[in-house]
Amino acid sequence: MNILDFAINYPDEESCRKKFKELRDQMGITCRHCNCKEHYWLQNKQAYECKRCHARQTLRSGTVMQHSNLPYRYWFVAMHLLTATKGSFSTAELQRQLGHKRYQPIWEMVNKLRDVMGKRDDEYTLEGAIELDDAFFSTEISLEDRDKPLKRGRGSQKKTKVLVMAESKTVESPKAGKKPKKVRYLKMKVINDLKSDTITKNVKEHIENTADLTTDDSTSYTQLKEHVHSHTASVIPPKELPSVLPWVHTAISNAKRQLLGVYYKMKPEYLQYYLNQFCYKFNRRYFGEKQFDRLLVAALTYTPDFKSRIYNRNYCG
Repeated sequence: MNILDFAINYPDEESCRKKFKELRDQMGITCRHCNCKEHYWLQNKQAYECKRCHARQTLRSGTVMQHSNLPYRYWFVAMHLLTATKGSFSTAELQRQLGHKRYQPIWEMVNKLRDVMGKRDDEYTLEGAIELDDAFFSTEISLEDRDKPLKRGRGSQKKTKVLVMAESKTVESPKAGKKPKKVRYLKMKVINDLKSDTITKNVKEHIENTADLTTDDSTSYTQLKEHVHSHTASVIPPKELPSVLPWVHTAISNAKRQLLGVYYKMKPEYLQYYLNQFCYKFNRRYFGEKQFDRLLVAALTYTPDFKSRIYNRNYCG
């Protein structure tokens, strides 16, 4: 949906609220107390009432907007920008465009949407041919590490560890200059360490046991062969990375370029939300104008777990 269509379809607060209720009615309401699926709509209360136990829930209950007092149109504008733009945008810019006085609620709103993006993608697991590798993303030093001596290399407090998984398929007779494999879906997960148990746990959670896995020969991957159909691990010289693990490293490079180009002083505890956004949009890159509708469905389906601390606009993206 382009910006002109968005302005026509959702010109004001009432049109956004009406669309939100219309879609929620289509998806169905389930009582949180007795699981009854039949409800009355109380127009004067702007709430649903269960026909069996008479428990009530607001239009926002059980959705991404739960506990939020921001206008529906704020949420719709944020969802439109998240899905219509090829890259990304800063929350400070969104705050300016909305004309909202406070930064914090706008930042929390966008991160809650990133949270439900991750929840939606977690419904699916990767299968077939999988490339896997770890990466280090530049982030701010966490509060608990600020007084410790700064480390160098892979253990640096300025780097956050991320496990990257790419589902790909081999392209028959690729054109000159094109990669021999075509990527389908991505997953990026922030991890605390590179221990074998940590890597294995993530693989079991996000990759089907019928998958064929390709990695380098890191000792972190020694247990993976027990949980997938096959595991090819080999010493990969830097020059051969583009042919052996082409899409993992392309994804890492693109994600770093996008995140560091837009967000300022990214904190490690919030990196996963930004990666959720990158992967969600990549995995739906062929949805076109349907991306907004799909995110709206996710916003109605999931309640975010996002928790925040108070930060000013100089420390968050």
